[in-house]
Amino acid sequence: MKLFELVLKRLVTRGRLTVHYANGKKVTVGLPDPAFPDLALRFKDGRVPLDIVKDPRLGMAEAWIDGRVTIEGGGIMEFLSMIRANNRWEQGKSIETKNLLKRSVGTVRQKLWRANHKARSKANVAHHYDLSGALYALFLDRDRQYSCAYYPDADNEAGISLEQAQEDKKAHIAAKLHLKPGMKVLDIGCGWGGMALYLHRTCGVDVTGITLSEEQLKVARQRAADAGVADHVRFELIDYRDMTGPFDRIVSVGMFEHVGTAHFRTFFDTCRNLLTPDGVMLVHTIGRMGGPGVTDAFTQKYIFPGGYIPALSEMIAGSEGTRLMVTDVEVLRIHYGLTLREWYRRTMAHKTDIVALYDERFFRLWTFYLAGAATVFEHGGMVNFQVQYSRDRRALPITRDYMHEAEAALRGR
Repeated sequence: MKLFELVLKRLVTRGRLTVHYANGKKVTVGLPDPAFPDLALRFKDGRVPLDIVKDPRLGMAEAWIDGRVTIEGGGIMEFLSMIRANNRWEQGKSIETKNLLKRSVGTVRQKLWRANHKARSKANVAHHYDLSGALYALFLDRDRQYSCAYYPDADNEAGISLEQAQEDKKAHIAAKLHLKPGMKVLDIGCGWGGMALYLHRTCGVDVTGITLSEEQLKVARQRAADAGVADHVRFELIDYRDMTGPFDRIVSVGMFEHVGTAHFRTFFDTCRNLLTPDGVMLVHTIGRMGGPGVTDAFTQKYIFPGGYIPALSEMIAGSEGTRLMVTDVEVLRIHYGLTLREWYRRTMAHKTDIVALYDERFFRLWTFYLAGAATVFEHGGMVNFQVQYSRDRRALPITRDYMHEAEAALRGR
């Protein structure tokens, strides 16, 4: 317990946190701060402190999921917000100061964790995306956009809805694709079909969406049929490595995190070969600041097995040598935090429904996942990258004005 308390005192200085041990002892760290509610952790057994010290994120997550720790004065979002806000990424040490041995071990681990062979990819995707469609309907927007929305300001003072923010995200991406009616577009990792249907509806393009989730495929195909556009918006259950082209445009939103660094070069080689000579691609992905890292044990075990959040340097290194040209890079810093906060709010509002679908343990797991993700975008080392590629330097206008004009026109509709 002494080691745990030493760690705790370093983690929390702003905000007051009281820990009640299973044996009746309690300890309080930090000072009251108007930015945080006073919180208390109550441990149900003596193993919890040791589990947290061994692996802070996984140890706390499993104790929370199993009900071996409860939180008073707030919930898991308030607790993780306090911890993250006290340890902001911007205030950490530079990578050069890290222990050389630790970095070397990390390099070996990341090579083992990031492999995502074709035979394993479908199972990895099914682990998360083949959960009940009823679950996603409870916390996502009506279009089921399971990726970062696009907000006008850091605190959403404009008060726009999640639905509007997701529509604005699609317009933002469509504008970067520089689409013209009749173009053929490939949507890699199409989800439930929202992006593909939007691009056809607003830009008059034909879209082929591909996924490895059977549940998503069923919904996407039904949506296209219901809209009467199945001859223009098609969906297939196929790995991107097995696709044939050509396509004028490729869009990929929230899929690159599942590629695995060992396959980055294959991904970009495949995409280049699928594009026409003047083709353009836009990759939207969660991104890691501060260089390469390792997927944490909680995410790997419970949320996205085989997933890995890339550093920008890894993305660029993966595409170098393919003769794909990086034509635009944008970093979205706050948007996903706002998105995840809204997903968390809706999840909490539908607790009874989610427990009925699964159970209390799953509900606690899901809230830990959403709260942890929200706070890592608010205070930690995660952002979103939008990287645009083209095969020809003259395929796109040479200033970004076309993006702003197209986006304004799409929002005007």
